[in-house]
Amino acid sequence: MRAVRYFAFTLSVLLMMPGLAFAADRAKLEEFLEVTGFDVALESIRLSASSAPDMLGLEAEAFGSEWTRLTTEVFATDVMHDLALDLLEKTLEDDLLTHAADFYATDLGQRLVVAENSSHMSEEGELKDESGEAIIAGLARIDSPRLDYLERMNAASDSAGTAVRAIQEVQVRFLMAAAGAGVIELQLEEPDLRALLETDEDAMKAEIEANALIGSAYTYQAFSDAEVLEYTEALENPKMRKVYDLMNAVQYEVMANRFEALAVAMQRLQPSQEL
Repeated sequence: MRAVRYFAFTLSVLLMMPGLAFAADRAKLEEFLEVTGFDVALESIRLSASSAPDMLGLEAEAFGSEWTRLTTEVFATDVMHDLALDLLEKTLEDDLLTHAADFYATDLGQRLVVAENSSHMSEEGELKDESGEAIIAGLARIDSPRLDYLERMNAASDSAGTAVRAIQEVQVRFLMAAAGAGVIELQLEEPDLRALLETDEDAMKAEIEANALIGSAYTYQAFSDAEVLEYTEALENPKMRKVYDLMNAVQYEVMANRFEALAVAMQRLQPSQEL
């Protein structure tokens, strides 16, 4: 499943909605995670831990091998997997689960999952960016409709347009948890921290959109224009949009939860520093 980003508040809203036909069958949810590739998308959250020291003004290298041990422990696959399942049991309607699973179970869907899983877990970020940028430049030169398909695809999988707020929420929760654990001395109250992060909102949104296009160009390079269009139209289906709204909410709630746990665990590795 495509990398997804949503504001965690979306999840709290979904949890309060009455009358949802919850998919309580955990075995069915396990199958859903695998067939859609969402299990690998969750596992790839571990790679985001590399940005944690930067957020705190620290250097990961200062922790040595302990940093790898700590992030492996906090971002354990089984922990994130169980967190996601717990949330999905309360929120994912059975007909939406079936709709998404049926698409990803097709030949095209499974090929897409293989490509997306490989892209999620790749640590060659610089190579991916360079390749994606080169592909975009080539598509622009020939005025290919594929660029439009990719842009539509990204818009469909972030249909509420809240990626920026999701990232801000993760940052706030991580920084507040780090301050509470004594890892840093935070000179700002939470409302002031949120206001500070919001000043970069437009620039962050533009960067996210650009990076999403580069990532999509790289990930789907082996697929034909017709296949990319078919996937785009599948993602634009209202039911699939609802699935992605929820998947985004779940993924970012899991990420925020693990970053808060990381902040608490970091107090064993690093003395307090002023931010």
